[in-house]
Amino acid sequence: MRFWILGPMEIGGDDGTEAGPDGAATPAVSYTPRAAKLRVVLAALLVRANEVVSVESLIDELWQDNPPRTATTTLQVYVSQLRKLLHSADPEHGRDTLLTRPPGYLLRLEPDRLDMTTFEELHARGRKALEAEDYGSAAELQQRAIALWRGPLLSDTPHGPLLGGAAVRLTEARMTALDQRIRADLQLGRHRGLIAELQSLASDHPLREEFHAHLMVALYRTGRQAEALRTFGRVRRTLVDELAIEPGPRLQRLHRRILAGDAALLSSGGNSNGGVVLIGTATGTGSGAVDGPAQSLPERPAFQAVTSLPAADGAFTGRDGVLAEVERLLRDAPAGTSVAITGKSGVGKTALAVEAAHRSADAFPDGRIFLDLEPDPGRPLGAADAMTRLLRRAGTQVTLPAEAQDLQDALRDLLTDRRILLVLDNATSEAQLRPLLPATAGSTALITGRRLPAGLGGVRPVVLDALDPEESLRLFDALAGPGPAAAEPAAAAEIVELCGHLPLAVHIAAAQLRARPHWTAGSLAARLRDERSRLTELQLGDLDVRGTLMVAYLDSSPAAQRAFRLLGLLPAGPFGLWAAAAALGLEEGEAGRIVENLVDGRLLEASVHDGLRQGRYHFHELLRILATELLATEETPESARAATERMCEAYTQAAERADAALTPRPVTGPVAVPGPVTDHPQEWFAREHPALVHAVRAAHTAGLWSAVLRLVDAMTGYLEAHASWADWRTTHTFALDAARHSGDRVGEARMLRSLGDLAWQNRRLAEAADLYTQARDTAELCDDPYEYGRALVGLADLHLDNGDTSAAAALLEPALAALAAPARARGRYDALRALALLALEAEGPEAAQARFTQCLDLATALKDRRLEAYARRALRALRDPAPAAGKPTDLEVRPGIWRLRAPAPRRSPLPAPGRLAALTA
Repeated sequence: MRFWILGPMEIGGDDGTEAGPDGAATPAVSYTPRAAKLRVVLAALLVRANEVVSVESLIDELWQDNPPRTATTTLQVYVSQLRKLLHSADPEHGRDTLLTRPPGYLLRLEPDRLDMTTFEELHARGRKALEAEDYGSAAELQQRAIALWRGPLLSDTPHGPLLGGAAVRLTEARMTALDQRIRADLQLGRHRGLIAELQSLASDHPLREEFHAHLMVALYRTGRQAEALRTFGRVRRTLVDELAIEPGPRLQRLHRRILAGDAALLSSGGNSNGGVVLIGTATGTGSGAVDGPAQSLPERPAFQAVTSLPAADGAFTGRDGVLAEVERLLRDAPAGTSVAITGKSGVGKTALAVEAAHRSADAFPDGRIFLDLEPDPGRPLGAADAMTRLLRRAGTQVTLPAEAQDLQDALRDLLTDRRILLVLDNATSEAQLRPLLPATAGSTALITGRRLPAGLGGVRPVVLDALDPEESLRLFDALAGPGPAAAEPAAAAEIVELCGHLPLAVHIAAAQLRARPHWTAGSLAARLRDERSRLTELQLGDLDVRGTLMVAYLDSSPAAQRAFRLLGLLPAGPFGLWAAAAALGLEEGEAGRIVENLVDGRLLEASVHDGLRQGRYHFHELLRILATELLATEETPESARAATERMCEAYTQAAERADAALTPRPVTGPVAVPGPVTDHPQEWFAREHPALVHAVRAAHTAGLWSAVLRLVDAMTGYLEAHASWADWRTTHTFALDAARHSGDRVGEARMLRSLGDLAWQNRRLAEAADLYTQARDTAELCDDPYEYGRALVGLADLHLDNGDTSAAAALLEPALAALAAPARARGRYDALRALALLALEAEGPEAAQARFTQCLDLATALKDRRLEAYARRALRALRDPAPAAGKPTDLEVRPGIWRLRAPAPRRSPLPAPGRLAALTA
């Protein structure tokens, strides 16, 4: 188990942890607690690892001056939760790591398990090497120590007095390590490569005289005496203006020596005193002098450090975790490795790469060079052209025409023994990239592109996804200004949701509000709601979401383009490969290859296996809209209709089999549907529920009347059992219209009766009566005894609601007669249920018990667990003691449907009991 606190907190187990030898890496599987209070407790124990931290100190860290009355108990709960977390990370030893030791707690930890202690050990070794004048080891050790930092100490954890003190101490230690590494590098003659880094440090830390002194020496040694003197002028003005003091005596002495053109400063001999580098004479005069520069990095006077990066984006927001990961990978890149940022178009790959390059400036003091490998969409640079541009941006003269091998040799010579970062944007292929990648230590490449260059060795990928909702809101606020979001926070949240949290879309939406002050967040959200025009709305000047997304589409093969269009027919949200194969009209194996090709091109996204062990895919929302647009404009109506028919047939077959698994009955048709349909029908229905509703709507739009009816029939049992009233009404209304369009009177009666059941459950009794009456009349007209009997049962239920037992009995008699045939057993069960309720109202519990026993026997014969469970519950309820006089009771009138039943005087016996008894015998 390892811990990282030099930056955001991370906890990783030994398994699956991508850690370097010093523990600098973060875990592949994180166990970091999400709750801030838990992180505070763990952080306090980590910065004092192997020491007892008192309860009082921990309470003070958690709540400062305002602890709750239950502070001690709450802390004990936090400690218990941490022990569980540590056990999850390390099942063998995790719980024993956190011990109770009066007057508090102790976190027992090996030094190499915590990046803080690793940093302190490397820093101490580097200091000793510097004192021993072993400058090569000193520079290496301090650089390794500095590379462990991923950001401010515990940057994601609130700081109290204990953590605040530790942050001050460790930040100062970090700065000291950086100072000592630079001093060692200067002694090694690396002054030319330090200039860019020192300029950044002097700007970031304007009051730290040692960095200005280092910069002055480095500039002077490279022949830039005037710039060295200007550096002194700047730091002097800063100190006078802010602190009303002059620079220290050592910095002033250095200034005088540069002003005098002291040749002794050009050598690497010197001393270090008080943290400020003071260069001694060529013969090594002064304290701690050394003679002669090291030869590890040969000087090449013709090369000047170059920075050819786009300006940092001041509005860059979020991405903290992935940005830290990219920066860590760049700083720790072994020889011959590179970092690749991949993701869909518009997701912000270039912006992230540029930001990471700026933040990693100190790791690449010899230069950072940016090159767009596809400056014109669809026209990528060839390898020779790319190498030529890189060399020219580095200041290397290139005479054209030049042989590719000559260019590659020149680029290799440029990168060898230097620390240069190449930012290669919009990479399109391995062949384009291969000649450009550094092969020696020190330099590396940061690649962006939609496709991962998997064919290249040593590529460490970072997959970039859309922003999370909080990040996209922060980005929208930063770009649109605080006014629109603050005035209408709900509308702002809706805007970023409609943008699919895609950074480019959020940028454009915010720019729309800036460009049109008369718009509001609410009016923009209203414009974006319509999917048919959303991509058109997300366009402003040369910023165009549709155009950006189309680049990936146009780069795909014709087969992949057609698949992209047809998959736009599938429901929004995740879908299985079986559904994709149906829409494409292919076998699953061939469909899988095309779908994975779309995933590689970032036109489709793959989900991890779900609980049913099924691979899933989904569109980003804006890509789904693009697919729908292209389907309408580039696919023939006949092709789109055929694909819709295949898709609806696949969902229908799957739903029929899932329904049959829940309610056993024969099902016709092929078995080409996934195993979980029949193995886990409840879970399958719950997961595919929205997709099935979409398929019903699509089938209705396409005029596939039979498919609509079959699919709705298969869904009815699940919708009823789970009281999915809104989707029940939607789907059955479509099905009723489909039945009427196709002249299917039996289907019409069935849908009318089911909609009557829905209205009855929702207590819309007048509507229920009308629907049941229409269902009865339609069933009678088409001679359908089953639906005729079911409609009569529905009308009987309405009479039972009103306490009219005579009218209910009069309806149940013909209902039982209509449902007498064995093939109508399910409807007969419903009639027996109503008859049992009638008996309860008219004759009492004993009579009802006999009827419910008949229900139980019939449900058992049908092998319908839901109906069987209902009958058993009813029988148990009848055996329970009677409620107190005048107290209402719950009555389960249909499976899962309860109604309060007030006690009423016993009514007269049922009319014609003998006839009803004969019907139910």
